[in-house]
Amino acid sequence: MHTSHSHFAKIPPPLFLFTKTLQRKSWLACLTSTNFLFSRSVHGSPKTPRKSFPIIRATSETPTSSTSTSVTAPPNFEPPKPKRFAVRPDKTWDIIGASLALIFRLGTGVFVNGYSVSFVSKDAIPPDQYSLEVSGYKVKETSKLGPRPEKPIEIYEFEGSEKLLQCWTLMFCFILAHKNGPTFRPKVVQMGGKQQFPYMVDPNTGTAMYESDDIIKYLVQKYGDGSIPFMLSLGLLTTLTEGFAMIGRMGKGSSYTPSKLPPKPVELWAYEGSPFCKIVREVLVELELPHIFRSCARGSPKRQILFEKTGHFQAPYIEDPNTGVQMFESAEIVEYLKATYASS
Repeated sequence: MHTSHSHFAKIPPPLFLFTKTLQRKSWLACLTSTNFLFSRSVHGSPKTPRKSFPIIRATSETPTSSTSTSVTAPPNFEPPKPKRFAVRPDKTWDIIGASLALIFRLGTGVFVNGYSVSFVSKDAIPPDQYSLEVSGYKVKETSKLGPRPEKPIEIYEFEGSEKLLQCWTLMFCFILAHKNGPTFRPKVVQMGGKQQFPYMVDPNTGTAMYESDDIIKYLVQKYGDGSIPFMLSLGLLTTLTEGFAMIGRMGKGSSYTPSKLPPKPVELWAYEGSPFCKIVREVLVELELPHIFRSCARGSPKRQILFEKTGHFQAPYIEDPNTGVQMFESAEIVEYLKATYASS
């Protein structure tokens, strides 16, 4: 995804990834002449030749692109039965590596804003309501949420946008724009006027902007209580912890794998603090697959919604409107996505 430079040639792989993260952050800061919250209408830049690009609609009912390809599930595919807290033996090291992000980020992304918990008797929560049961008691979880967007917020990115996912129970439509990806990078230039990521489009307000810190400020002001989560407000330390969190995965999710563009975005029910969810998002990013991210961290009402849909809560869970597949289990989801969407 990144261009190699000779002065990185002798740096070990983990430090190489971390160093390049910091370098890109500095480059983006230099590229942007202002560093304050701004918004603008989404339109083509007058300096950029108008071309025909795929149109993303952040809903499962409408196509993502007029150039998308029809896809089908692998032959004789059967979704696996969910297995709670089970790690497939061949994925043990993947899960351990993905768990490092949870440690370096001090659990950011596990709980929604305003999360609180208490223990109540079994009878206090009816059986049709999602809850954990611990030692004969049920866990009652609550949160303080701001207004919810009616339409998914679109995020154009080319590497994991963990910083944008944490602490919100919002609905995002991620549209990947890898350096070598053929589809969406030119579209960002057409809309925003420059090749910089992440780029956010909020169809609920008509607001569009660059700069992750400015996007976070916008999200907490529009959909939160106005306060930025602690781990996202530490400036350079936030950047350092993000870099360290990448070490365990050795750049997974940062390279483009040729793939088929689906007619509709895949829907992913997940939350950023989970290592199981992380390895699924990495594959979605590598395949440059537009996907709706339904954030369901602890305290999110989306946990109850998924519980009602499936009779069970477990993350990650995907719904693929292109094939009709609905499934749990991260290891099998990774295999399904590669078998269905990776170009042969």
